[in-house]
Amino acid sequence: MIEKNVVTDFCGKSSEPVIDATSYVHPLAAVIGNVILGKNIMVSPTAVVRGDEGQPLFVGDDSNVQDGVVIHALETEMNGKEVTKNLYEVEGEKYGVYVGRRVSLAHQVQIHGPAVVLDGTFVGMKALVFKSFVGKGCVIEPGAIVMGVSVADGCYVPAGMVLRTQEDADALPSITDDYPFKNLNNGVVHVNTNLAKQYLAAQKA
Repeated sequence: MIEKNVVTDFCGKSSEPVIDATSYVHPLAAVIGNVILGKNIMVSPTAVVRGDEGQPLFVGDDSNVQDGVVIHALETEMNGKEVTKNLYEVEGEKYGVYVGRRVSLAHQVQIHGPAVVLDGTFVGMKALVFKSFVGKGCVIEPGAIVMGVSVADGCYVPAGMVLRTQEDADALPSITDDYPFKNLNNGVVHVNTNLAKQYLAAQKA
């Protein structure tokens, strides 16, 4: 389902999602409102990208939004006025949620804005990112909770960790050559960009 959002006191404009022609949204997924999807994105069954409260929501080229993923955000305006605390600025633009290029959001991940996940990061199954900024080339292992912190480029958050202080975030381990999930995201991106391409082709056949 792809549709406009309704107008409310916290979202004063009805917006149609902007989806590149090379991206595939499964019929059992929902993309609603002020959402921008770049190129070669796979949005899998039961995923929800809902830009009807906090917005805009952005997903960059070659990323994937897997089964059961939720991308949503706290209100970014109220009665026509910007709610600055619920916005992140990336490259001069403000977003409720910004997901960069070649990012994998695995099954049942929740990215709840205000939130940023930068290029090349893998977010593992059932992880939550909320009120947080996650850098480039990171791994958020399955079941981790990342809340109210900034995660530096090239770090990983161990499975099941509840990360709620910046002190703990600053002490996260760096991804090294012997880290078992160092190259995991490359394979996941390869699979999902190919799935998007082939589902689109099948749809047009």
